[in-house]
Amino acid sequence: MPAPDLSRHGLAPTGPVHANLSGPALVEHALRRGEAQLADTGALDALTGERTARSPDDKYTVSDPSFEAEIDWTRNRPLAPDAFDRLLKQAREYASSRELFVQDAAACADPRHRLTLRVVAEQAWHALFAKSLFLPPTPAELDRSIPDWLILAVPGVRFDAAKDGLNSPVAIAISFERKTILVAGTHYAGEIKKSIFTILNAILPWRGLFPMHCSANVGAAGDVALFFGLSGTGKTTLSADPERRLIGDDEHGWSDQGVFNIEGGCYAKTIRLSAEKEPQIYNALRFGSILENVPLDPVTRRPDYDSQRYTENTRAAYPIQSIPNHEPSGRGGHPKTVFFLTCDAFGVMPPIARLTPKQAMDHFLCGYTAKVAGTEVGVKEPKATFSACFAAPFLPLAPRRYAALLEERLTAHSVPVWLLNTGWTGGGYGVGQRINLGYTRAMLRAALTGKLDTVPFRTDPVFGLAVPTACPGVPSEVLDPRAAWADGAAYDRAAADLAARFQTTLAKYA
Repeated sequence: MPAPDLSRHGLAPTGPVHANLSGPALVEHALRRGEAQLADTGALDALTGERTARSPDDKYTVSDPSFEAEIDWTRNRPLAPDAFDRLLKQAREYASSRELFVQDAAACADPRHRLTLRVVAEQAWHALFAKSLFLPPTPAELDRSIPDWLILAVPGVRFDAAKDGLNSPVAIAISFERKTILVAGTHYAGEIKKSIFTILNAILPWRGLFPMHCSANVGAAGDVALFFGLSGTGKTTLSADPERRLIGDDEHGWSDQGVFNIEGGCYAKTIRLSAEKEPQIYNALRFGSILENVPLDPVTRRPDYDSQRYTENTRAAYPIQSIPNHEPSGRGGHPKTVFFLTCDAFGVMPPIARLTPKQAMDHFLCGYTAKVAGTEVGVKEPKATFSACFAAPFLPLAPRRYAALLEERLTAHSVPVWLLNTGWTGGGYGVGQRINLGYTRAMLRAALTGKLDTVPFRTDPVFGLAVPTACPGVPSEVLDPRAAWADGAAYDRAAADLAARFQTTLAKYA
């Protein structure tokens, strides 16, 4: 395919430009250039160097005059338009002297809300990542000379932080006026993915749609379930259910017609991945997929999914078609059930609880979970955090804007909301252990199939949540977090501390 006219994007390439190559061709280029190795499964394994996770302190939103009033500047780091232009000029000059890989793609499976994208990358494996994670363009979209948005990914650029007014030599900068995203100084491919989610968290609400940091699947009867949560809480794992069709594993929109996947692929954590516990994900990691920072045996090239040699945040990217029971349309009706996933590092939250409408809004605004090791630079072990709407790093607008959109839809469609804790039991991090995945799946299945509708519930004395006293396939003592602790008094202190943190966080939204 002939290369597009990159001069429209301010680029004047002097080296080769490869446009919209096939997956095998991109793999060949990545190997030729020494960007990655092949695992024995056929997956391409790349290392990202010093940045093995997102860099939230290096993310900027350009204070474009026409959009400045829309952005929540209490949560977004501003970058002056002229400063962005200087960074973009440096990045364009750098890119123009490099071999480039162009990948045209799209976001939003609902054609009424589709967004066309063009990724210009200096690395072949980043182009393959974009090909795997985003939706393929239609022939008509390929014929368009200019896409809706440009992403320029140049990890080789290192800015002068002091001179350019940056936090570090790395910059992930978004300009809504220029419809341009600059990802510079970091090899971590997740920045490309999450930058698109960030812009859609502004664009979709401006259109009256609700963007969601959630996975989604659908049962045989057309019953859609949503799983909200931050990285590491189980969105990808729990939505990959052999008994249900996967709509998407991470990012969705909710319109008047139902839900739709924003992406065309999956981005899963692989630490301690096994064929026994997560067979669908394990089997998806074959030729055409990408591994990030997964150590390989130097002789057999077998991936070591248990190793944290480079990071806890080992990752895999693969097209959703690699999951046998995916939903080809990437769309579903209005949800029948919503789950809020939390990874409780203190070990005091119940493993499952039914939320009242008010509790659902409170928990959505608080977004309590733990930052699991490796998901952000500097996080070495789980750390309790409150992330508004389970998506604070990706919200250009005020959290109340998203909460109002959720409340409207939950009310209009009478959707029940459950809190599902995938974190610790029997004590906090370092004392207790993660809740057994088999038990979590059993509780999830019981909620989806209505088996919890007929069991007695008790009210948790600390958090005021309705907790089932029985669940098929789950020991009763697992359902009571205090009973799982050897020291009940220690549980009481930890639970009271977390409850106080909830109240402090909620006070911000009063």
